[in-house]
Amino acid sequence: MSNEATLFLRQFLSNPRDISSVVPSSRWLARGMAEGLGPNTGRVVEFGPGTGRITHAILEAGVAPADLTLFEMNGEFVRHLQDRFRGVTIHHGPAQAAPNLLPPGVAHVISGLPLLSFPGPLRQEILRTAFSILAPGGSFVQFTYADRPALDEAELRRLGLRSELGRKVWANIPPARIYRLYQA
Repeated sequence: MSNEATLFLRQFLSNPRDISSVVPSSRWLARGMAEGLGPNTGRVVEFGPGTGRITHAILEAGVAPADLTLFEMNGEFVRHLQDRFRGVTIHHGPAQAAPNLLPPGVAHVISGLPLLSFPGPLRQEILRTAFSILAPGGSFVQFTYADRPALDEAELRRLGLRSELGRKVWANIPPARIYRLYQA
């Protein structure tokens, strides 16, 4: 088992509700989450990068390290990310801190947070946070292990958002569906 997988499993066993999977996202899911990003994307924020599988795919797509900001709550993951990704800004704290630490105008927010395991009010707060820093036309990219977005239709309407169905990534444990959310 790789060091990354061991770290991830150890964190899952200590707090399964916050981690929601026994293994990190697959490279295929990570590439799907980073789809459409490139050297000219602009600023990207990642909520809940964990061990950095999606972070790696974002950088591999061409986003400059200086244009990438991460928000991670787990101290072990933060230390791992700091060792692994030089030049990337990493905040040890909740996604909800983003508006206090970043100016608006972010091109995309990529989320590895297990939103479906969070209570509804927390999910909505995280989405409000994301859209408060996103530039007009920016997207919030999320995956779920269910075949539905992290917010139901009523919640999306209430927040003034629309959901775009992305592809299903079968090469992930468990299989995952990618969604993109935009201002309606």
